[in-house]
Amino acid sequence: MTLRPMTVVYFDCPSGAAGDMIMGALVDAGVPLDALRAELRKLPLEGWDLAAREVQRGAFRATKVDVEVDAAAHRHHRGLADIVRILEASGLAPEVTARATRIFTRLADAEARAHGTTREAVHFHDVGAVDAIIDVTGGVIALALLGAEAVHVSALPLGGGFVDGPHGRIPVPGPGTVELLRGFPVVDTGVRAELVTPTGAAILTTLAASAGRMPAMTVTAVGYGAGTRDLPGTPNVLRCLVGETAAEPAGEETVLQVETTIDDMSPQLYEPLLDRLCEAGALDVFLTPVVMKRSRPGVVLTALCPPPAREAVTRALFEESTTIGVRWSEWRRARLARELVTLATAYGAIPFKVSRLGGRVVTVTPEFADIARIAREKSLPVREVLDQARADGRRLFAGG
Repeated sequence: MTLRPMTVVYFDCPSGAAGDMIMGALVDAGVPLDALRAELRKLPLEGWDLAAREVQRGAFRATKVDVEVDAAAHRHHRGLADIVRILEASGLAPEVTARATRIFTRLADAEARAHGTTREAVHFHDVGAVDAIIDVTGGVIALALLGAEAVHVSALPLGGGFVDGPHGRIPVPGPGTVELLRGFPVVDTGVRAELVTPTGAAILTTLAASAGRMPAMTVTAVGYGAGTRDLPGTPNVLRCLVGETAAEPAGEETVLQVETTIDDMSPQLYEPLLDRLCEAGALDVFLTPVVMKRSRPGVVLTALCPPPAREAVTRALFEESTTIGVRWSEWRRARLARELVTLATAYGAIPFKVSRLGGRVVTVTPEFADIARIAREKSLPVREVLDQARADGRRLFAGG
């Protein structure tokens, strides 16, 4: 079987990551600034500009990208729904809009979980919201301009100390950043500063196909993105390596089937265990009843995950269940191309999973958690909301 070459990007983050550093590294690696700016101008958002300059960070030459915001044009806070509306009205490529929406949704969910609220109640504060919109969308656009088909990321340094923010003085890394880094490899380099921003964490952890060591690749370009501050004893740069690697046939991938058999655990513990496995990177988790030796009833717990998530999934099984042994095997699977998009329905904006076969839309499925939430809020039967949302989704994608 001959494998086609695939363009990949590896982000090496010795000094952390922020949205402007990601854009800077990609521009330094060859993304034309004018093309990036032109795509960003499709956003219905005024009062900002993008500038790039060459700077020195320690012994490294790097590109510093700055989002210059007119504070007078942005005096109000924005929530997730506001940002999704901006993205959907932009005219950007659907895959760019979908990825940026997914990043902002994870960012809002992380902040909501950290502060004990809902994603709808999370607000991105005035000027900071514009920075974040440009950083996130710009990073996604820059990867698309490079033709990147997969993103890989090194372990991220946590940093330390304290920082002042909208919620007062908080420890570094901030609570939202920590939530985003669940299941992601991190290191402590001893630097007492904020090294990974919430925006940087949201972009990289959402888009990463793997985390840790760089995959085997033929490097074709290298870029350095500069951070704002000079760090003591550490050049504040993020490095990206662009290259080619052999890809699996389109629509096919390798997954691990991680399993364990349990016969001595309270049924009440399975719900938090399954939640933890999904947070660790499992693609699917299911339970199968079995009869074990001495005719004892038991359960085979199976988790499907990408190979890089095996360690986190295994750790979750050992920590959250009574098992003392875990096994895994490698499987090949075919999957439809899919994306998460937010669509306007009779009940408001709802995330949908859209899958395609040969470019043709074959399924448009609303996220059930959002369906259940809307049904509760409106005191409607879940089935009624689900049927209406499905009909709206099919209508919007008719002929797609």
